[in-house]
Amino acid sequence: MSTQNKKESKIEVIKRQSRYLRGTIKEALQDGKPMFSEENVQVLKFHGVYQQDDRDLRHKLLKEGKEKHYSMMVRARIPGGVLNPDQYLVFDRLADEYSEYGTLRITTRQTIQLHGILKGNLKATIKRLNESLITTLGACGDSGRNIICCAKPGDEPFRAEMREDLLALTDRLSPKTNAYHEIWLDGEPVQLSDGETEEPLYGDVYLPRKFKVAMVPEGDNCIDVYDNDIGLVAHIENGHVAGYTVLVGGGMGRTAVVQTTYPRLASPLCYVPRKDVVDTILDTCVAIVTIERDFGDRSNRRFARMKYLIDRRGLDWFRQEVETRLGRTLEPPRKLEWHNGHDHLGWHRERDGISYLGLFVPYGRIKDTETMKLKSALQNIVREFRPTVRLTTQQNVILSGIPDEFRPAIEERLRSAGVPLPHELSTVRKNTMACVALPTCGLALAESERALPDLLPQFEQLFHELGLSDETITVRMTGCSNGCARPYNANIAFIGRAPGKYDIFLGGNSLGTALNERFTETVPFDQLVDTVRPVLEAFVCEREPGEDFGSFCRRVGLNRFRNVKTEQS
Repeated sequence: MSTQNKKESKIEVIKRQSRYLRGTIKEALQDGKPMFSEENVQVLKFHGVYQQDDRDLRHKLLKEGKEKHYSMMVRARIPGGVLNPDQYLVFDRLADEYSEYGTLRITTRQTIQLHGILKGNLKATIKRLNESLITTLGACGDSGRNIICCAKPGDEPFRAEMREDLLALTDRLSPKTNAYHEIWLDGEPVQLSDGETEEPLYGDVYLPRKFKVAMVPEGDNCIDVYDNDIGLVAHIENGHVAGYTVLVGGGMGRTAVVQTTYPRLASPLCYVPRKDVVDTILDTCVAIVTIERDFGDRSNRRFARMKYLIDRRGLDWFRQEVETRLGRTLEPPRKLEWHNGHDHLGWHRERDGISYLGLFVPYGRIKDTETMKLKSALQNIVREFRPTVRLTTQQNVILSGIPDEFRPAIEERLRSAGVPLPHELSTVRKNTMACVALPTCGLALAESERALPDLLPQFEQLFHELGLSDETITVRMTGCSNGCARPYNANIAFIGRAPGKYDIFLGGNSLGTALNERFTETVPFDQLVDTVRPVLEAFVCEREPGEDFGSFCRRVGLNRFRNVKTEQS
């Protein structure tokens, strides 16, 4: 089904008229208003900026006859999540100086969000990031977003090769418009000759929807590679990258009330040798992007992700289209094997005399509380010991390049700040994720980041009662069905459906290679644990040797538990 003759959506028109992402943002920064126009809000996303308001204050301000309390969320683009010490400290200082919340938020795409930036401080914030060689261009919007990669440090040659390929692909897929420099860095307007374009890859309307790329070594799916539009799985031979199996068409987003939307795991497309990275994997990825650019749905954004294009046209058609654009036949994909999906927490050897420490960050929020001064501890450790900071897609932090003699001192800094080491935490706690949700996300229907801390101790107690404390069972919560915390391949997921109510999804697996399914709908928050309990009890009694929770759910089916719930009701 062609979408070429359908009417463009409103956002497509805004993009086309934005003059390569300029809009009237530069003028709006000087107008003295606390918010941007609707048109500029859409264009700002490409610059890494979302306009938000404090939803906790909405009712009160409305009652007082006042407008919403607007602020901006600024998201950086950090390829592979790697920051040098000075770059991390810039984020830390900006959170103190400009964020109304004073916190850093690690995202599931290995980057940092600053929430609560007032419009008047927006330009200064972005300029300070750029001075530390960090951009926000392409962190959001309908283009290639931050490319994620396994964050595990090491001295193996393949890790350096993957990093080289990631940076080269980042450059190829990044927007090229000069608008970012003109607006935020006071750059001179670009002068184009006749026939030239600022965006040779994306054109003046960019992609139909956001586009996500991930890279991981075979065997270690710590990033949920199947959840991306393009997944690149590196095959390692003799310590080097021999090539990549390319996966296409993954995506977590769905709309709860639209049954024809759905999450999808990426499909294996081809294998690409790493003979010459410029002529192979980069060109293959660019060809895939151009197919989405040319054929993706621009009339209905709910169906604009590449997964719907592939399902609509078929994988065979998609493969033939890639081959046509490349001018060569693609090699068949290689069979993939996966051994773990954990997040490399705790102390590990990086190379001789050097270690790294993976630290659990509760729900991705780096902040100080009365009992745990995580933000201060990380600030002091980074300033004193100068580790490289690596952000993970499970919202945690890895501090790498630490000489072994500094390990005791770093542990002392953490303990004095009330920060537990990973081995002191329960297994289920280390396998939790939550999206931001309320009060800043405009799409959230229910709490997530603020609710999971109340729910998690109940699960820890239940797992202890059932003898599952050492079992790897992933628990993820989101405030709506869009899937920002990758809930649809978790073992247990709670997805906000209405204030205080959640849909429960069960299944999935810790390797990120299977989707879960909806177990039941609109369950009140205080009934979530009791609703899941019977399934966990049956798992303990009926599991086969070596069977994990997700496999058990898929083997026995969830209908028997739904029927029990109906009878009890």
